[in-house]
Amino acid sequence: MNDMSSAPEGPRVEVTANAAKRVAWLIEQDGRDGLMLRVSVSGGGCSGFQYGFSFDDALGEDDRTFERDGVTVVVDEVSLDLLNGSQIDFVEDLIGASFQITNPQATSSCGCGSSFSI
Repeated sequence: MNDMSSAPEGPRVEVTANAAKRVAWLIEQDGRDGLMLRVSVSGGGCSGFQYGFSFDDALGEDDRTFERDGVTVVVDEVSLDLLNGSQIDFVEDLIGASFQITNPQATSSCGCGSSFSI
């Protein structure tokens, strides 16, 4: 397995090769060193929770990191509880391109793909 967590056990998030490749490209375009993709979950959205994606260059005390192909994804502990077992992918199709999360804990999601409920 290519992805590794900063902690050997506990909640995990998988980053696909496509997602890692896209994150690496976006970081290269940005030009700043030390950037990581931060994935978070917050209240709101069509279905109760929504995913958030941003770049960050700092880690907080409650952050966990997951690596794939030289790219680091950061998730805070609260969000990780809601993302445990999820897969982060980057998908390109006729409609467009986007990061997508397959979350086994989500009981429903809405058509926008960035909102879910548990």
